[in-house]
Amino acid sequence: MPRITLLRPLLHLAPQRVVATRLPRTTILPAVTQITNTIQTRNMADKIRPAARVASQRKDVWSIVNEAAAASEKEVINLGQGFFGYNPPDFVLNAAREALTRVECNQYSPTQGRPRLRQALSDSYSPFFGRKLDPATEITITTGANEGMLSAFMGFVEEGDEVIVMEPFFDQYISNIEMCGGKVVYVPLHPPAKGDTETCPASDWTLEISELEAKITPKTRMIVINSPHNPIGKVFSEEELRAIGELCVKNNIIILSDEVYDRLYYRPFTRIATLSPEIEDLTLTVGSAGKNFYCTGWRVGWLIGKPHLIKYVSAAHTRICFSSVSPLQEAIAIGLEQADEHKFWETSKEDMLRKMTRFNEVWKELGIPYTEPDGGYFVLVNLQKVKLPEDIEWPESVKDRARDFKLCWFLIKELGLAAIPPTEFYTKENEKEAENYLRFAVCKEDSVLDAAKERLRGLKKFM
Repeated sequence: MPRITLLRPLLHLAPQRVVATRLPRTTILPAVTQITNTIQTRNMADKIRPAARVASQRKDVWSIVNEAAAASEKEVINLGQGFFGYNPPDFVLNAAREALTRVECNQYSPTQGRPRLRQALSDSYSPFFGRKLDPATEITITTGANEGMLSAFMGFVEEGDEVIVMEPFFDQYISNIEMCGGKVVYVPLHPPAKGDTETCPASDWTLEISELEAKITPKTRMIVINSPHNPIGKVFSEEELRAIGELCVKNNIIILSDEVYDRLYYRPFTRIATLSPEIEDLTLTVGSAGKNFYCTGWRVGWLIGKPHLIKYVSAAHTRICFSSVSPLQEAIAIGLEQADEHKFWETSKEDMLRKMTRFNEVWKELGIPYTEPDGGYFVLVNLQKVKLPEDIEWPESVKDRARDFKLCWFLIKELGLAAIPPTEFYTKENEKEAENYLRFAVCKEDSVLDAAKERLRGLKKFM
């Protein structure tokens, strides 16, 4: 190959050097290759530029916790992520085993869900709604509650529409809304004034209705409610829900009511859709088999709403994943059919409250305040009294984050115990509200909770 051909790609970068010097082939070829590769990489980067909704390179809380656990010299007890430490009840497991042997249960289900499951949900939920829910037009089955909420956003939110979310929030809300082109508008749930020093009920986390009303604009398309709330454990009162619902009726705003912990409540629980026909006309209620039956990995969820809402959720769900896992839908249908016979709902609530009480004994022993939950299986603990050693070298992923991330890292490294820093569920502007808290999940075996309590006693020397 003539030398001038080899040199030509270099002309625009160093013309004087190229003209003045006759470089040997062994010097030129690596240089040409490197420059060509650089140009190709730049061109490729332009072509594969990621969408803004997934472009962030900041490590999420799950990656940080898992990295810290992997680097710990201790075997780490995980009270961070909210998965159960035990199996679903036998009558549900047996239903799943049996469903796997049936040909029709191993093939596509109707996109809106298996008729048996929709009927079982109608039978189970109709008493709460005070009327018969139509399984054909008012219920759709989704691949977990999260996909159900994405389907709701995809069904109604377009570019520039605003969706109101309360802080702290379940983090998936944000990405799901933004994927539709929606804009998230935040309204705070204010923590108890004495939360740093006293144990307070979750109901002391308050929503100021005037603040919510001030965030409503002509672009407001939807509001998201979560009750029982993750991570606070707050069950919204009927008075609070009625005020929210009336604002939505006044402004024609759709309500997405995330009620995935609806079988785990320890104070009176109200479903917003039941407050008035006008509010029900605007409400989509979200449910979760994973939370109900201890099987978060099964990914079976549902939405309930009037036909004029559900048909668009179903249309979006069809485009997202067409249909959801068939044999597990059948198993959940049977579980719902048999739950009352096994007194499962009462037992599951009693068991979870007992676990909550058992675990929270350690905070009373240590004199550390916490938020006493109204529902769900998370407890927020205020660790303002814990003094972090000054000589700790924080990893890059933690050193510039709020104090709760440092508390989280410290507990993993020092005690071998993982929790979740709740400022992950806040905007940067408002994260100071929760920087002294950590979230613990109590949906574990009693032996695991007892082992965690023993490790937490190690905090005494840091107080």
